[in-house]
Amino acid sequence: MNKHLEELIELSQLDKSIDDFTPQIEAAQKKLARRAKKRDEILEQIAELTEVAEKAKSAIASYEEQIKALNEQLIASKAKFDMVTSEKEMKALSMETELAKEKLAHANSEIERHQAIVDAKMSEIEEANKALEEANEEFEKVSAEVNEKLAKIDEMKGKLFEERNTKTMALDMKILSFYEKIRVWAKNTAVVPVKKQACYGCYMKLNDNTYAALIKSEEIITCPHCGRIMYLERQTEEA
Repeated sequence: MNKHLEELIELSQLDKSIDDFTPQIEAAQKKLARRAKKRDEILEQIAELTEVAEKAKSAIASYEEQIKALNEQLIASKAKFDMVTSEKEMKALSMETELAKEKLAHANSEIERHQAIVDAKMSEIEEANKALEEANEEFEKVSAEVNEKLAKIDEMKGKLFEERNTKTMALDMKILSFYEKIRVWAKNTAVVPVKKQACYGCYMKLNDNTYAALIKSEEIITCPHCGRIMYLERQTEEA
């Protein structure tokens, strides 16, 4: 087999080994992202529950102010009853008092309703905080696992890159440039085997002349259909 072709096959295999780490990295990052998303969703839930509870508390404070004003009004109305001089004044004062009592009853009812909302939301917040604590623990655990895995991948990739640099330094620059141009679009199928007289990059059958030239292995042969660099696997050569 052509020496340069052997070097390209080795380089291609190295590049594939390096690129094979990408799915592992992406899977690890997605795993961590899912934990982060779960944690963020709980934080959003807590924020929403807190907002509802705060609005209910604000409403309670408002109704408490109303109750205070209405009680003062009722006290003032009671004092006025002793000063009433006509039936008309008595009737007006009675209506005013009844209306104040109705408002007072409504305010008390609304306080009870909003307090129930506050109690319910505070209970939900308590449960959400427990879930958040668990989510944080899970995130930290997965984060440690992912960081450890990524560190190992970086270490292995580093060794492969060193090996790749050594090989590329020994390669003819024109051949390396030719390989890199094909790799831009073919990725890890820049160099492919030929089996049963077919290119295993595009799976198209080679004509007899191209196949014969490939068997001789005197030069680097590219597929006439897809342009990938081809080689015969050793078992095919022996056969």
